[in-house]
Amino acid sequence: MRIVSLVPSITLLLIDLGLEDSIVGRTKFCTLPIDNVRNIPTIGGTKNIDIDKIKALEADFIIANKEENVKEQIEALKIYCKVILFDVRNLDENYKMIAKIAKLTNTNEKAQDIIKQTQANFEKLQTHIAPLKALQLNAVYMIWKKPYMTVGKDTFIHAMMEHLGVKNMFSHQTRYPIIQQFNTTYFEKCNLVFLSSEPYPFEEKHIREFQTMLPNTKIILVDGTYFSWYGSKMIDAPKYYQQLAEKISAVS
Repeated sequence: MRIVSLVPSITLLLIDLGLEDSIVGRTKFCTLPIDNVRNIPTIGGTKNIDIDKIKALEADFIIANKEENVKEQIEALKIYCKVILFDVRNLDENYKMIAKIAKLTNTNEKAQDIIKQTQANFEKLQTHIAPLKALQLNAVYMIWKKPYMTVGKDTFIHAMMEHLGVKNMFSHQTRYPIIQQFNTTYFEKCNLVFLSSEPYPFEEKHIREFQTMLPNTKIILVDGTYFSWYGSKMIDAPKYYQQLAEKISAVS
């Protein structure tokens, strides 16, 4: 079986399903696990794939994502190869995605282990986040700078914010709203700002920048892979959320 993955988190999932030797192409952003992906050829980025290079790989199928990949490029690939297109916006859709890939690749047993372990870990998480959830904190999750961009209700990140136990201040909007300015009455009720490590690589220096704009708000750097990498990465997300919840509760 020959597979091209155009989605970083799905490349990780395929490797966790034992399919490393079947992956013949990946994007340059498919970086985990580092030791496993380094020998897999790259075919460009998620938004600018090399169609000719993918065609030459003669894959049995290509796995793509509606949100991460460009529609026109995916349509061009469909002419030459079967494309499996996913749109994962919450945990239930995540489990369905894993199950579908497992069916295609005959890895049902490993897939069920991943699904069951993820479900169990998220169930255990509920007890640990109860104190944070009770605080009903308003949060903004930042994914980009210039322009400042956050997440709406139809994103996987939004669903993960709910599992963490905080309220997304932009749940009334969809996709990725642009924030023109923070010096408004709306942000007076903002308790938390999460600065994600991806796609924009927010760093410590950006905390000071946001603190100037929102002096009464707690600004926290977060690992974006635990909020946006659906698939097998979600097994460990509850542990990360527990630690994050304890950190937030301690300073709130």
